[in-house]
Amino acid sequence: MSVKKILIEEFFELAQHLPVFDVRSPGEYKLAQIPGAYSLPLFSDEERKVVGTAYKQQGKQKAIKFGLDYFGVKMKEIVEEVENIVKFHKQELLTSFSEQVDQNRIIVHCWRGGMRSGAVSWLLDLYGFEVYILVGGYKAYRNWVISQFEKDYNFKILGGYTGSGKTTILHHLENYNQKVVDLEKLANHKGSAFGGIGQGEQPTQEMFENLLAADLNKNQQNTIWLEDESQRIGRLHIPHTLWNTMRAKPVYFVDIPFHERLIYIEKEYGICDKEQLQESIERIQKRLGPLETKTAIAHLQKDEIAECFGILLLYYDKHYKKGLQNRDNIDKLLNKIPCLSVDSIVNAKKLHLCNSESM
Repeated sequence: MSVKKILIEEFFELAQHLPVFDVRSPGEYKLAQIPGAYSLPLFSDEERKVVGTAYKQQGKQKAIKFGLDYFGVKMKEIVEEVENIVKFHKQELLTSFSEQVDQNRIIVHCWRGGMRSGAVSWLLDLYGFEVYILVGGYKAYRNWVISQFEKDYNFKILGGYTGSGKTTILHHLENYNQKVVDLEKLANHKGSAFGGIGQGEQPTQEMFENLLAADLNKNQQNTIWLEDESQRIGRLHIPHTLWNTMRAKPVYFVDIPFHERLIYIEKEYGICDKEQLQESIERIQKRLGPLETKTAIAHLQKDEIAECFGILLLYYDKHYKKGLQNRDNIDKLLNKIPCLSVDSIVNAKKLHLCNSESM
């Protein structure tokens, strides 16, 4: 057998069924990786640093000798790890597709498709695996990711003031076989200063982009629903070119009365830790204003949740309206959909947003 080199287009076709092994260092993998790829580091972070320094200061041959010192003792371990992962991967595919799966084909990549992937591929090919190397490595994948944000997608933007249950509505759109890209799920953040409460750590910016590009690519032939977001979601941001595309697409604004939205927000955030809520209020105090900040916190400390959230909801309504009106051609893009409540939308026998072209 011999190692085969594949371009990014063939990579995506093969990666649907074959395990992908990322032989970069653990630190590189932790920063961001191709979604679904397994970490199979040839070098530790420290070893990579030593080899890289030797390459720059003493030349390629010296760096290779250092690399061989690290690689030689790991060969058996690498082969056995790949065997175990391939076996697991095969079982997963058999469960999903109930068909015979070739367990000997794998994909390997490093940063640029150079010495690291070459060394590991040589070993695994020698052992008996049919190995594919991604030409250009992870760098080629990142170039592909960035190119996905430059396309003109057929987006529909689900808008509405805070408390309109936009994320809940998106999930119900999926139940009606609509294609959805859930930006907040990918970012692990609900948006706004309060959106990180109870959500855990966000991915890195690079990983968020990788996940987003994968979702867009999966749905690119369809109309895609997105929630109307600020460009920033927590500490992450929607890529600028994609953001501009979103801002030029039709907005389907679910117009729910203030008091119904307040009830919805109370249910969602009223159970949150008081200290975290107060920290989130203090985070927006420059824009909220000193008096409103003080009043909102005072209500919070007295367990007057409706009064506290009412102040915050007015602030976010003003903020959202300003962002909405800043769009070019907003009069032509905006489609208002009056609704009594979030429940009235999701419990309807027919989700009228699915036929929103006629609105």
